[in-house]
Amino acid sequence: MIFLIAYISSVVLINFAFSTAPHLDIIWSAWGGLVFVLRDMVQTRFGHGAIVAMLVALVLSYVTSDPSIALASATAFAISECIDWLVFSVTKRPLRDRLWISSALSIPIDTFIFFGMIDLMTPPVIITALASKFAGVTAVWLIMAWRERKQAVAS
Repeated sequence: MIFLIAYISSVVLINFAFSTAPHLDIIWSAWGGLVFVLRDMVQTRFGHGAIVAMLVALVLSYVTSDPSIALASATAFAISECIDWLVFSVTKRPLRDRLWISSALSIPIDTFIFFGMIDLMTPPVIITALASKFAGVTAVWLIMAWRERKQAVAS
């Protein structure tokens, strides 16, 4: 439940942050990596229920943030969630691989759509957003691989 609350809160807070202090775009774009990791954790625990969490976060974002930021967030998340759903539903690879594959496909698309829609597509922001998101998902992948190896050795 903690990942669900953290995910919804992070989406709302990051959209609010972009609305109130867009000049700190590099900081907020780095925070985006955490949102992707939390989304992956919600997906692993709640499956397709992650879409409901996303909808709740986006409704709250629309109420608390600039509507253009909320729309950009909704559009980017909707497209990236469809990619994630497809990867999670079609591939039969281990969970950690599905997380990384879905992120490798959805992160660049999400990043370019969001920053393009809010007119903040600058090289430093894009590089920071992509690096933080890929660092986060890679850290999760490494932790999951380590746990699997540890369990295999214990068995």
